[in-house]
Amino acid sequence: MQRRRFLQSACAAAATTSVSTDATDAAMSQEIIDTHQHLWDPAVIKPPWLQSAPAKIQAKLHLAEYRQATEGLKVTAIYMEIDVAPADLDREAEQVIALCQDPASGTVAATIGGRPDAPGFSNFVKKHAVSGKIRGVRQVLHGAVTPAGHCLRPEFVRGVRFLGTQGLHFDLCMRPAELMDGVALAKQCPSTRFVVDHCGNGDVTAPVPEMEHWKRSIDALAALPNTICKISGIIARLPEGRDPLDLAPIVNHCLDAFGPDRVVFGGDWPVCLLGGALRTWVDTLTKIISNRPAQAQAALWAENARNFYRLA
Repeated sequence: MQRRRFLQSACAAAATTSVSTDATDAAMSQEIIDTHQHLWDPAVIKPPWLQSAPAKIQAKLHLAEYRQATEGLKVTAIYMEIDVAPADLDREAEQVIALCQDPASGTVAATIGGRPDAPGFSNFVKKHAVSGKIRGVRQVLHGAVTPAGHCLRPEFVRGVRFLGTQGLHFDLCMRPAELMDGVALAKQCPSTRFVVDHCGNGDVTAPVPEMEHWKRSIDALAALPNTICKISGIIARLPEGRDPLDLAPIVNHCLDAFGPDRVVFGGDWPVCLLGGALRTWVDTLTKIISNRPAQAQAALWAENARNFYRLA
């Protein structure tokens, strides 16, 4: 992802401070279900992409560090896979299931990594779903090994259809220019539910024509009955010096397109640190949605996720 650098101005700094101070009280009192919690310890499992990631996220960033990042918030978490190497998929799933089985962890369910087009995918899914902690599967689709159209290959479609037979969803995490592939996939898998990660990877720095294409693609995804949108991830692309409230048009377009009952919150910690702290994201979103009905705000923060992820 390309990042432009902006000179930090006093105005932007003041706006960022204002977001935090204005929204802190509301955020601390609100129940939050974070549907996008990453945890990693490179000494145990090191995802291939992490070695070339910015230094600030290369360290161990696991449960203790997540608790520090969410201190003062009423957070329950759902783990999101971290794009490990195929050889580590089983081990990642086993570790996170154990985490979810520990009531003290605060992590109650998981979306695990998987390769829908891989031989043995159905057995892999059934093996881990028996735990009762798995809610869905994701394969990141914006990497070098997944070119445009990868998710429309017949074997991939078969794997995603299988998830629907198991009551599991598939997360769409893809390049914004390829969101229409997600539309085509969802249409071919009407019995599988889909989560559009990170507002479809809307990018505040993108040129107007690209943003217009992104808007049309989001609208096409929202028009399908088997999709929801995760309001997450976009702060990671916030250039240095930009006001976090500049993310409002992306958030609001997704909220308006999907409606109040088909959106969930995701923290995307610790990837969010590339653009701002998790609390900055929570406070920014609190401010962005402050004029929406209280019921819609509560639905975004927790109620929709409770229903979609079947949490007790």
